[in-house]
Amino acid sequence: MKHTTVAAGDGYPLSAHTFGDSHGARAGVLIVPAMGVEQQYYSDFAHWLAARGYFVVTFDYRGIGHSRRGSLRGFAADVLTWAERDTAAVLALLRERIGDKPLLWIGHSLGGQIFGLVPGHERVSAMVTVTAGGGYWRDFVPRLRRWAPVLWHVIVPLALLAGYFPGRALRIVGDVPAGVMRQWRSWCLHPEYLFGVLPPAVRSRYAELKLPVLSLSFTDDEFLSRRNIESLHASFAGATVEMQRLSPQDVDVRRIGHFGFFRKRYESSLWPRVAGWLDRHAGLHD
Repeated sequence: MKHTTVAAGDGYPLSAHTFGDSHGARAGVLIVPAMGVEQQYYSDFAHWLAARGYFVVTFDYRGIGHSRRGSLRGFAADVLTWAERDTAAVLALLRERIGDKPLLWIGHSLGGQIFGLVPGHERVSAMVTVTAGGGYWRDFVPRLRRWAPVLWHVIVPLALLAGYFPGRALRIVGDVPAGVMRQWRSWCLHPEYLFGVLPPAVRSRYAELKLPVLSLSFTDDEFLSRRNIESLHASFAGATVEMQRLSPQDVDVRRIGHFGFFRKRYESSLWPRVAGWLDRHAGLHD
């Protein structure tokens, strides 16, 4: 594992880590994080993929983890900043490092949602989404749906008076820039999620995607329902989408949830499913 600093589209310094040897790698993999999740969370999985011959890159969005520079109070960034400037810059780094080898994307939650917003996504050969779905609040699992109106109409507006979203103290998402939370809130309140808020051209961009997609979701996800998952992937109208929705019992484990997949304890039960799919769709074996 090696640390590197990547200049985002506007020059903002982003923290990233690379795993494996780009010259000897069979393909490159970008792991795109969930909202508020630091890249170190993905390091065990990245090491495991690197041992299988992939060159892997992880990173922190600006304002998160090692890409945070001091206080978030008044820090200017939204989800589009994370997609168009931050993720695009790291994707470009990966393309540069691996040359003409296959380029693969693993998007966790938000990291799967923003794919079509990222400049350069056309170069990606295949994508895996892990617990990624639309975020319309009425489609949430029942327990979360019951308190979502309080979250969006009371907790978030009051918390943002701090100049950022202090999610760590609230034990919700984690600390994120105010603009990120405001934009995400607007998406979650719309029945069509980001497609109902962003310009109509965004919907067309997603519909025109032409790549294989594996959606991996879990029945014990504490946030997203099957409807959330299916609503996002329905937007990939031109892609070849394979939906795998698993229960913990399907892989003989007690719990998986929204964040479980990337934990090392699933190295033998869940990780090979994704690696095998990536191998096939990167043309590494039949």
